[in-house]
This record gives sequence, structure tokens and C-alpha cells, in this order.
Amino acid sequence: MAVSDLSPAPRTPAPSRAHPMARAGYGKRSVPERRPPLEGDFAFLPERERHIAGYIEALSDGSAVDIKSLAKNLPLYGQTAVGSALKALSVAGHLRRVRELRGEGDQVRWVTRTYWSRNAHDNEWWNAFLAAEAVSVPEPVPVPVPVSVPVPVSVPEQRTAEPQQEPRPEADGDRRPSRAFMALARLGRTDARLALSAADCAELEQLAAEWFERGVGAEYLTSALAAGLPDAIGSPFGFVRRRLRDKLPPRLPAPAAGSASEAPLRRMLAECTECRTPGRPEAFRDGLCRPCREPGTGTGPAD
Repeated sequence: MAVSDLSPAPRTPAPSRAHPMARAGYGKRSVPERRPPLEGDFAFLPERERHIAGYIEALSDGSAVDIKSLAKNLPLYGQTAVGSALKALSVAGHLRRVRELRGEGDQVRWVTRTYWSRNAHDNEWWNAFLAAEAVSVPEPVPVPVPVSVPVPVSVPEQRTAEPQQEPRPEADGDRRPSRAFMALARLGRTDARLALSAADCAELEQLAAEWFERGVGAEYLTSALAAGLPDAIGSPFGFVRRRLRDKLPPRLPAPAAGSASEAPLRRMLAECTECRTPGRPEAFRDGLCRPCREPGTGTGPAD
């Protein structure tokens, strides 16, 4: 004979300390709601998701709602449980993660935001909402990437060429390592599973440089490469090389002839709630890319 669980669902507790705010431009952003909050909001969700949804709902806009911040302030659940709950809340229609390109002139950066709705919405509503958000500010004008042109020097004909496969040292007496090289070199400090040798960094440097040429920064690149890692990585070099190719962000469109814009830059990409792969909003369903919706179909950006 089945026995009903008569214990009440746990109430979302007030945090024992102030919940941290995200850096400027990041964090929670509430969407316009259709009605005032009701006592039964989130009642249809499982207990864990109901608990975490109530906590996020109570946070102010701009609060940090990444997995680590939530797990640190929700003692009942660890990072794995919080990540699973956020995925479930995305499928249920309460949240979408996006990346927005913000800034002016040559000072641009990608920021990650979590759009939150107390009311559950379907994919069509979210796609329309994100499309409206993306065009609420004029399209960005691509920022030219400065290229340093070396000054020609006379080189004696008898000079011996440097071996092509010589690993680049992390510190060169004549010039500093490139941004791409340094971003790759720091991956191992972000997660030991991605530790690369100096030779690995030199070989992957050009692939990473393509990301910077498309307007992203080191923080964006690191986040994309280190998101959703498997438990074990046999070859960090091969793994990073594949992600550099598969997750390469789109190139910004060329400006119309004679156009100029002084408006703040803004461009939006949806982001898979689970693996954080970026893509067009309409390529996602329930906030998830195809590989996360259908395990076993392969990795790569949402199609």
C-alpha cells in the first residue's frame, strides 16, 4: 500500500549572508511578467527545482546566478545538483542564458546574462523575446583588430632559419607572448584537466587568435573552452583543439558603406544552459543545444 508523503515542501530560506552581485553587466535579469506573484508559483516543479526557483525569484536583478554562486549560498545542494536544476528550469521555460557583446569603440566585451521569468514560457515566446532584445539597440559596428606590422630589417643570407617546431618559451627576451598564447597557457590554472605544454600552446595559438579577431576576450575564450568538461580528458591538446574549432564564435557582419554608429555596441547570442555552447536563439530548444537535448549526437555548436 502506497503511503503519501505528507511532509511539506521546504520553504526557500533567506540566505545567511547577502547573496553576491555579479560584475556589472552580468547576472540575473528579470523579464516583464504577466501577473503578480502567487503562492502557488513553481508548485508544479519537483522539490529541488521548486526550492532553487524560489531562491532565484527572490534575488534582485544583477545577482550572480551562476552554478558556483548558487551552490555556495544554497547549503542543501552542491554544484552538480544546482546545474541539473538550472537545466530543468530552462526546460520548464523559466530561464534562458545569453551572451551579449557590450561596449563602445575598441572597448568591447562579451558578458553572460541569465534572463529569468517567474511565469513559464514556451520556445516561441522566448525566441521572440530574445529577438526583440537583440534589436533593441542598433547592431554593432565591427571593431578593427589592430595588427602590428614588423619593420623590415636586413638579414644576412647565411643566417640559419629557426626550426619550425621549436616550442615557444613562455617568456621571450625580445617580445611578450601573444594574448592567444597566454590565454591557452592559463587554461591549466582554470582547470588542471586542460593543462597544456608550451609546445601545445604554440601549435594552438593561431586557432585561439581567430577568436580574438572576432571580438571576444580571454575571459570569453576560457569560459567556452572550460565549460561542461567530462570527468577525464585523455588528451588536453586534442580536446582544446576540437573546442577551438567547434565553438568558434560568429564573425560580426561588415558595416554598410559609409555608415557610422556612436551607439553602445550590443549583440546577443543564446547559450546552452548545460554546456554553455553559444548559437542563434532559434537553434536552441528549451534553452539546450542539440547534443545536450539528444546525448550521443556529437559535440559542437547548436545547429
